[in-house]
Amino acid sequence: MQAGRRGARRALTALALGIGLMMPVATGWAADSVPPVTPVPALDVPRYMGVWYEAAKYPNRFQRECARGTFATYDLQTDGRVTVTNRCVRADGVMQEAVGVARQVGSPSPAVLEVRFAPAWLSWLPMVWGDYWIVDLDEAYTLAAVSEPRREYLWVLSRTPVPDPVAYQALLERLKAKGYDLTRLEVSVP
Repeated sequence: MQAGRRGARRALTALALGIGLMMPVATGWAADSVPPVTPVPALDVPRYMGVWYEAAKYPNRFQRECARGTFATYDLQTDGRVTVTNRCVRADGVMQEAVGVARQVGSPSPAVLEVRFAPAWLSWLPMVWGDYWIVDLDEAYTLAAVSEPRREYLWVLSRTPVPDPVAYQALLERLKAKGYDLTRLEVSVP
């Protein structure tokens, strides 16, 4: 009986070890099946300017205090940079504001920008610039999705506080096809 138990333990240990060794391979296969993040092919920067309301987002640490009414205003400057003003209402009813600057990386094709909310005197440090990739944008420039190469962050933006439900659902389907985990998406309160 004792020999049978030892044999069973060895078999279970071998099975566990085999599964453990296969996990990196299986994980690699799964990761390879997700398409890489790609920005929209072109961006008309002046047309993108104005107010965008947050319709949904992946929760993140720097918006922890935002309870509702999150929106961003983009203003094109004469040097080609964009002033980014993010606002939201905290749970206590106070409006919170963060002002930053965005710059386009490369040409308008593709829509790759970097954004910085750190003080200007730190702008020489690469780590203060965050990726801002427009990964989906409708033809009318009324609904957009912004992310970055690792899919760690995602925002769905709309020109209106509440987006058109049909257009919003279509955008979600496109994001799902692009490998975004929609279960992480948190709908924003207008």
